Amino acid sequence: MDGIGVKLRSARNQWGLTLREVEERSGALAQQSNNSAYRISASWLDRIERENRGLSATKLIVLAHIYGLKTDQILALYPETNEPATPQLAPASSPNSTHLLLEGPLEEHARLLLPETLVTDPPPQDTMLLPPDKTVMPIHYRRGIIGQRDRTMDPMILPGSIVLIDTQKRAIGSRRDWTNEFNRPIYFLFTRTGYLCGFCDLDKLSEWLTLVPHMLSFETNKRLRYKHEVEVIGTVAGIFSRRLA
Repeated sequence: MDGIGVKLRSARNQWGLTLREVEERSGALAQQSNNSAYRISASWLDRIERENRGLSATKLIVLAHIYGLKTDQILALYPETNEPATPQLAPASSPNSTHLLLEGPLEEHARLLLPETLVTDPPPQDTMLLPPDKTVMPIHYRRGIIGQRDRTMDPMILPGSIVLIDTQKRAIGSRRDWTNEFNRPIYFLFTRTGYLCGFCDLDKLSEWLTLVPHMLSFETNKRLRYKHEVEVIGTVAGIFSRRLA
């Protein structure tokens, strides 16, 4: 009967991940969540896999997140005492390769996050925040649509794009938190004139927020009084881009 270490190694191999890649992904998760307990070292994971050692719930949750395990798959890692456990880890496509989602758990997950109606319906003229969908989305995630007239992040985020918003991440990051435009946080904002989406800078006294457009956009900076004229809905966690006809 395989122990938990063998099953974790099997899950990692199904994704084509090395021990070092798991360490890097856990480090990114720890940084995003501001929780060092989420960090997993390659040497520690190697011992777990080889020696079938026990691990804390926190570490198990982090590994489940990285490997894309569902609840029943997590429970299957721990064998029952009365009868042998048979691991039922569903095969998943490797995140290190391009894959067309036609079937399987990833395809089902994609359809939940991005229903076909959002793709086929014409986008609004102005950027808007969609009503929460508590039946499908995690409670702290919302979806928004970039309006046809919103060119703030063009060409990085095209008008008509659908964005996934993490409402738990509302703090405006400092300049040292990012190194280039691709890892610079993008924020979804609510103002007196409507919703906006773009890069943001905050002054030293946290009194003024500046909406910064993409460097290739023809839009100009917008300066708003922080928490008086503008509210941060959250940070953009995912983008579905589409070109308008």
